[in-house]
Amino acid sequence: MNKRLIKADDIFQIDSVSDPRVSPNNNEAVFVKTHLDQKDNKYVSNLYHYDFSTKKVTQWTHGKDRVSQPRWSSDGQSILFLSNRNDKNQAYILPRQGGEAKQITDEEEGITSAYFSPDNNLVTYQVSVPLEEEDKEGNGSKDEKEDLPKPTIINRMKYKADGAGLLKEKYQQIKLLDLDSEDVKIIKSGKQNFYFQSWINEDTFVYSTDEDLDQDFNFNHNVYIHQLNSDEDREIHTKEGYASSFTLSPNGEQLLFIHMGSEYKNATHTELYHYDLNTNVATCLTEGIDAPVGDYIVADSQQQAVLQGAVWASDNDFYFPVSDQGNVNLYYGNVDGALYPALNEDLHVYGFDLIPNKQHALLTISTPTNPSELYNLDLTSGNLNQLTEFHKEFLSEAEVVKPESISYKSKDDWMVNGWFMKPAQYEEGKKYPLIVNIHGGPHAFYGNSFFHEMQFFAANGYAVLYVNPRGSHSYGQEFVDAVRGDYGNGDYQDIMNGVDYILSENSWIDKERLCVTGGSYGGFMTNWIVGHTNRFKAAVTQRSISNWVSFRGVSDIGYYFNEWQIKADLNDLEKLWKHSPIAYVDNIKTPLKIIHNERDFRCPVEQAEQLYIALKYQKKETEFVRFPESDHNLSRTGKPNLRIERLNHIVDWFNHYIK
Repeated sequence: MNKRLIKADDIFQIDSVSDPRVSPNNNEAVFVKTHLDQKDNKYVSNLYHYDFSTKKVTQWTHGKDRVSQPRWSSDGQSILFLSNRNDKNQAYILPRQGGEAKQITDEEEGITSAYFSPDNNLVTYQVSVPLEEEDKEGNGSKDEKEDLPKPTIINRMKYKADGAGLLKEKYQQIKLLDLDSEDVKIIKSGKQNFYFQSWINEDTFVYSTDEDLDQDFNFNHNVYIHQLNSDEDREIHTKEGYASSFTLSPNGEQLLFIHMGSEYKNATHTELYHYDLNTNVATCLTEGIDAPVGDYIVADSQQQAVLQGAVWASDNDFYFPVSDQGNVNLYYGNVDGALYPALNEDLHVYGFDLIPNKQHALLTISTPTNPSELYNLDLTSGNLNQLTEFHKEFLSEAEVVKPESISYKSKDDWMVNGWFMKPAQYEEGKKYPLIVNIHGGPHAFYGNSFFHEMQFFAANGYAVLYVNPRGSHSYGQEFVDAVRGDYGNGDYQDIMNGVDYILSENSWIDKERLCVTGGSYGGFMTNWIVGHTNRFKAAVTQRSISNWVSFRGVSDIGYYFNEWQIKADLNDLEKLWKHSPIAYVDNIKTPLKIIHNERDFRCPVEQAEQLYIALKYQKKETEFVRFPESDHNLSRTGKPNLRIERLNHIVDWFNHYIK
């Protein structure tokens, strides 16, 4: 009996398992499971427990809100976590023995992270606080005045952010809560952002800060070790860029951390560093790996993914994730320089922790045919075993198409990699249309991860091609940097050469029924493609860029992104216009649907408005769909009903023109 086809509303059947944390006793772990609630049209996450001896999974919280960042106390008797059950994210402590979780913070703006001190007596947490707090007392008429509209006064370029909108001038503070007295003390505050990184001991911790006289052009962090008793700081000298994910060795003498330099701007590989607290020497450990440390896969099924930068297995050994050749796998390393894959399979690791005493690792993994489960990796033998079956029913009833990995030569004889999917319930002898789907970034990459959107396209009778053109991560520093200053040239050829390759290998694809879509950078490339070829029967551009000249002033990142990526500022209008798809609107003959999100501050909706009016003015075939209450991440984290609407709009447009 044939399985049913995957539907748009199957997003309600897909859970996301994330952020596994092993207890200090190595016998149990907690993790977060997120699902989409169809009735309330929102995301719900709760805390789950896994017992290694009984192999039993137990749900520990049962709210209808979101739980995140579970962390064990060092004695294993408590779990600290964040929850927005009272509107804003606050910190809670749940006793290991059971009972109600106790709320321990009550910050008006909510908090962003929280950490137990090594002795479990203190909790450090971060809160974003306006530079000048409003007068809490008022003069008796404050309530009336609060109801009146007020102007927003802006004095800086970083005045808005995607997902947040217009920003008050706020800065991250580090606060310290004494769990016995419940006293709260501000440790770090000012006209700069402070980020807690790691405890070293009960009196000392590591923090980073973006201190600079000009916050608009400050893209670097300085790192310090702070002593509570003396209130003294000692700098950890790092290269220009961002340092994060600090973690302390068991002997308390070494730190590992992740660093992203600035040599290639935001295309620069992230690297793993070692810092010796005794000698104050920082050393890069991953110079020999031409791949970024961390997870750069783009997908639509993982929620609240938290991937640790590195985890110590002993005072000499550690494990860390690497994005390499379309995968995110786990690597082994030691302080003497040894590095090699501990897990090297076609999959997507997006969370992990170690079980040191048992030489095992606990991982959350997605594969092309399974959205998300908890796994155990035997670090000695390399055996990988699935521990949970949250998607057993879904996978037993719905047909999931397994993507085929492909490689082909493109411009400059560079190899380009990607994936190809046959239509669901494919029949020999029939002709099928093809959808080319282009990722955003551009410095992200498609990988061996579950992608509901691709499966939905295949379920609707389309072959699907998705590739990683130059600019994509996981294929080396030269490859990821090659798109900068060259948008619409080598990357365009990489995609079109992929189309030619697939057509030559699969005669059953109808070359007269080709479709193309993509979002963000993928939307830019969709616009570019239809302005440079008429090979596609229909196209859908999503949250796209059409005009680099205006993008510079309207995007939350535009004033520096243009210079980093196009390598042009307003003194080079000719180059900005040359790389703008709207400059080629006269050439567009492909019917183009424009999908954009009202609250997108990354690629603002004016980019879509310009393109729509330009097309409509010339009486081209087009349609403009605006999604309310949605930011740049609609396709991944937007309101569930709108995510479904978006998928249906794409397929309906293609169906209209090719069927």
